Amino acid sequence: MVMVFGMFMAILDIQIVSASLPDIQAGLGASRDEISWVQTSYLIAEVVMIPLSGFLARMMSTRILFTLSAAGFTLTSLMCALSGSINEMILWRGLQGFLGGGMIPSVFAAAYTIFPPSKRNVVSPIIGLIATLAPTVGPTIGGYLSHAMSWHWLFLVNVGPGIAVTVAALLLIDFDRPNWRLFDRFDWWGLLALASFLGGLEFVLEEGPSNDWFDDHLVAIMTAVMLAGAIATFWRAFTRDEPIVDFSAFANTNFAVGSVFSFVMGIGLYGLTYLYPLYLSSIRGYDSLMIGETVFVSGFAMFCTAPVAGMLASRIDLRMMLLIGFAGFALSTWMLTGMTAEWDFHELVWPQIIRGMSLMLCMVPINNLALGTMTPDKIKGASGLYNLMRNLGGAVGLAVINTLLSNRGDLHYARLAEKLTWANDEALRQLDAMAANLAAHGLDAKTGALAQMAMRVQGQATVMAFIDVFLLICILFAGLGVTALLMKTPPASRTVDAH
Repeated sequence: MVMVFGMFMAILDIQIVSASLPDIQAGLGASRDEISWVQTSYLIAEVVMIPLSGFLARMMSTRILFTLSAAGFTLTSLMCALSGSINEMILWRGLQGFLGGGMIPSVFAAAYTIFPPSKRNVVSPIIGLIATLAPTVGPTIGGYLSHAMSWHWLFLVNVGPGIAVTVAALLLIDFDRPNWRLFDRFDWWGLLALASFLGGLEFVLEEGPSNDWFDDHLVAIMTAVMLAGAIATFWRAFTRDEPIVDFSAFANTNFAVGSVFSFVMGIGLYGLTYLYPLYLSSIRGYDSLMIGETVFVSGFAMFCTAPVAGMLASRIDLRMMLLIGFAGFALSTWMLTGMTAEWDFHELVWPQIIRGMSLMLCMVPINNLALGTMTPDKIKGASGLYNLMRNLGGAVGLAVINTLLSNRGDLHYARLAEKLTWANDEALRQLDAMAANLAAHGLDAKTGALAQMAMRVQGQATVMAFIDVFLLICILFAGLGVTALLMKTPPASRTVDAH
């Protein structure tokens, strides 16, 4: 439970700043380009640490790694709150993400090490709930803290619990031993290659959509760095006796397919967590607190479904449970394809409830199927890769979503604009109505009416772009759900010789 709470803080901090970036920008006097790095630096550093944590846990032991990660995460959270400039904030956020990344895979590895298979249907829903709930409620908690107090509390809220987690981890975690001899075989060049590969990939995915991808020189340079790092990472992983990232776990069919599911879950989890607030802010004009109150429904549905998912996992085939979860997620996004610019809390309730329930029905069997058949000597490295796939799915998904929203929005705007000619009677009627309304208030009727019409067309084009993205996510989840049948069900229990 101590480790799960630490993981909750680490995952929560990915999204806790998302709804409050304007407040941080104003407080630090940052530019629009600079403020995005408050989130980007955290994601880049975290995605490097997650696969590295498997080797570090074998070298240091879970107890030392988790304690140091929790202590460092707490300290850097405090330093983020005390930052006086955007450069300081970016530095401390990067370190915070790196140290937080050490806690996330450790929880999954610990659960499948210290609990027998017969107990995993109790433990897995708890871990799955936290892993999916934290990013979902992040905007809600962040919006409330910045609205009620100040943006500093987005980070100060970690200090008290972080100290408690650090002390408890030091005193309570005791199920493996360090192997310090691995330090002499640590692959420093492999670490540099891994940082270049994953850091470059995260940078390109974060910055590419807003900078026209390879038209931006820095994005093109980082793409080259990413490719070189990828080649070096895989070469060293397959040619060294003790690589810092062990890819041999992918030889297990369950783990390989489960990792693909984890990647897709990242697209759905982080993609929808991004799309709901974006729609509510850009189309409905909601502030951070109103957005948080609206999207909290998904988190509440997850919380209520967690015990149900645990009970179902012990009663039905996990593959069928996974198929139901993917189908439910596809249904929830299909319901959003009827969206209009007037949708608010009431229209979004049921899609969010079904999404929250489906996430829990997916997460529990994916965890059990992917990690439940791994051997103890492989579980730490496999856990890092498994969590990495979810984060990469989120990063790739967000990059594709942003690109699609931009391109499809432009396409729909052009098509709608073609229909608005002076021969269109309905368009002329609406223009006359808007002009009359503006004239009644003493404003420039003709120019103002044209501007209002352009804004209305832009809003409708944006909504249509949202619908296109929701449809693609629906197709993705519906199509991949059937591949659950490729997996093998892990053993429900182990026989113990009483003699």
